[in-house]
Amino acid sequence: MASFIIEGGHRLSGSITPQGAKNEVLQEICATLLTDEEVTLENVPDIADVNNLIQQLINMGVAVSKNSPDSYTFQAKNINLDYLESKEYIDGCARLRGSVMFIGPLLARFGKAILSTPGGDKIGRRRVDTHLLGLHHLGAGFENVEEKGIYRIKADKLKGCYMLLDEASVTGTANIIMAASLAEGTTTIYNAACEPYIQQLCRMLIKMGARISGIASNLLTIEGVESLGGCTHRALPDMIEVGSFIGMAAMTKSELTIKDVSFGNLGIIPDSFRRLGVRFEQRGDDIYIPSQEHYEIDSFLDGSIMTLSDAPWPGLTPDLLSVMLVTAIQAKGSVLIHQKMFESRLFFVDKLIDMGAQILLCDPHRAIVIGHDQQFRLRPRSMSSPDIRAGIALLIAAMSADGVSRIDNIDQIDRGYQNLEQRLNSIGAKITRS
Repeated sequence: MASFIIEGGHRLSGSITPQGAKNEVLQEICATLLTDEEVTLENVPDIADVNNLIQQLINMGVAVSKNSPDSYTFQAKNINLDYLESKEYIDGCARLRGSVMFIGPLLARFGKAILSTPGGDKIGRRRVDTHLLGLHHLGAGFENVEEKGIYRIKADKLKGCYMLLDEASVTGTANIIMAASLAEGTTTIYNAACEPYIQQLCRMLIKMGARISGIASNLLTIEGVESLGGCTHRALPDMIEVGSFIGMAAMTKSELTIKDVSFGNLGIIPDSFRRLGVRFEQRGDDIYIPSQEHYEIDSFLDGSIMTLSDAPWPGLTPDLLSVMLVTAIQAKGSVLIHQKMFESRLFFVDKLIDMGAQILLCDPHRAIVIGHDQQFRLRPRSMSSPDIRAGIALLIAAMSADGVSRIDNIDQIDRGYQNLEQRLNSIGAKITRS
């Protein structure tokens, strides 16, 4: 299993460009199953989760060609539906969270799909009820095959309807949109997720011939069509990488420019870092971060401690709370980090405490960070990455530490970040892979 060896204390300088948005691309790769025509996706990141999902499509019979390092063309013309019952397919889906979004397109186009318990980060319960309830509303039936650990999902013909989702699940909304695009009649989804990833998926489907209105709101209307065609679509830059680089610059007191960030699609992320005291400028579609010897956390207008918490879009994405927590370690002041969505995502803070961070873990969902104000550098340590976002937070901590740290299980980081050590070393970091 690979590891990172990080020599801390080096300032970054220059510019870095974020990769394509992982969470958007995973949805759009699954959407290529909705048509037998060619679909070209651009700005596709070269990361484990994306590559594994593409391999599942190839195994399924999808013709995939790589046009350039970040562009692929997919044609789902000759799908082997028998493969869906194979142990290889079931085991592959169990290791990959994004595979859950196969079921909407497969069900809509072929009338059948297989769902195994999807994998991904071990950050607490990640239920799939929203997916299944939404597809059930559209007319799908389910058979629990306990001996195989799967659900068989079938529908002679999906029919549009009104539904109020029990939660604004991003992947659940994506699955239902894709299924509803080929359903008979009109589907209305209330309490739909409206993240930029969902907006982009809708725009891609419209290029393919879908009829979708209400984009960027939590009330979507999809008029089903008989078939969808091909298209070419480019993914947004990854907002989580953008936030990760902002945190790195602050913690290492670096002057850094993050290029081509699609600033208008970052939502509340820039203001959330400003609340931590991080200064930056928007320069066109770039973010310029000056070197800061100190940065100070805001307080609320009544003087109470600042709280940063996750919420459905346009609230703060939970994927960045780990980065914001580690960024607060060297700020002046205190902040309460409230991770509402996943009950195990903050457990990595014990590693930061061992490095010398002043963090009080109140319960599985809340942690108080008391900033050092750069008066004390973190101690180097040997650690293991429990999930993608905790992994990048530990890397940021190690880059700011006084000495050499080691992070094991970096396969988790590789699932979400492309060629990370090469890109960071090119702007001044000292990271080796072993």
